[in-house]
Amino acid sequence: MRGTELISIITQNQRMREILKVADRVAASDSSVLLEGETGVGKEIFADYLHRISNRSQGPIVKIGLSAMPTDLMASELFGHERGSFTSAIETKIGLFELADQGTVFLDDIDDVPLEIQTKLLRVLESRELNRVGGTKTIPVDIRLLAASKVNLKDLVKAGMFRADLLYRINVVTLTIPPLRERLDDVPLLVTHFTHRYAPNRKLAISHEALSYLMNYHWPGNIRELRNVVQRATLFAHDEITIDDIPSEIRSNNPLEKIISACSVCFTQKGMHFNRIMSCLEHKLVREALKQSRGNQSQAARLLNLSLSTFRDKLKKYELAPSDCSDLI
Repeated sequence: MRGTELISIITQNQRMREILKVADRVAASDSSVLLEGETGVGKEIFADYLHRISNRSQGPIVKIGLSAMPTDLMASELFGHERGSFTSAIETKIGLFELADQGTVFLDDIDDVPLEIQTKLLRVLESRELNRVGGTKTIPVDIRLLAASKVNLKDLVKAGMFRADLLYRINVVTLTIPPLRERLDDVPLLVTHFTHRYAPNRKLAISHEALSYLMNYHWPGNIRELRNVVQRATLFAHDEITIDDIPSEIRSNNPLEKIISACSVCFTQKGMHFNRIMSCLEHKLVREALKQSRGNQSQAARLLNLSLSTFRDKLKKYELAPSDCSDLI
């Protein structure tokens, strides 16, 4: 964990550690940073982190969710407007860029900005000054830009949906944050973190079986989804989070159950001997347990509810070693 709760980035994943090293190096500069990654991977947390360790940390960070902003109001929200500039403009409005002066602007979902606004945004970023809607006075702004996109902006440029010159302007440094399914070694740390957050006065543990389900889920909603799952589990768990506290869609995704289900096909095939079926199933279970435990034999044995000595006998029987499953991890 780094820094305070608001800007902590919790990881033990090597790829994430390398990204953090780059973030640490660019934070002190005023260079624009583009944060790429799927929805829910933690782009806003990275933006907070970059701002709080930058030279602008004493200034504001203004976060702008562009996907939720009506297109017809976007220019007014970003750059402000003068009184009377349109029908509902009954008073002068200071835009979000002005509010971020001496600080940081975080443009979330910049991939959702229409081309008309992209043109205005580019001019402000290049000139460091703006004109409110309906105004003639040029207003200087001193900001550092952080932007986030849930898609590859180069693809949008090719499709004619994003200006190439704006892309070049905002991605001086690009940090691509991997989805949770590619950093599953962070799941235990995150589970502990969220358990402490949502049950601060309880000493809630999580069972090996429940953690196994979480470690083998594909997490389409990434860290945001994991956070919600843990929050829900803390509401219903007693002294320990068990598999009964895990949502059914995650339990049904468990690879061990899929193996058992898949092996049921063997029973419908003619000529399949019982001993052969059992050996096939046992071999797959042992191999999958090694994958889930990332080669930890003690943990793999617990997943199968076997003693360590029995599990090692199975490894010997099928001539398996933890390294045999490295291609599956």
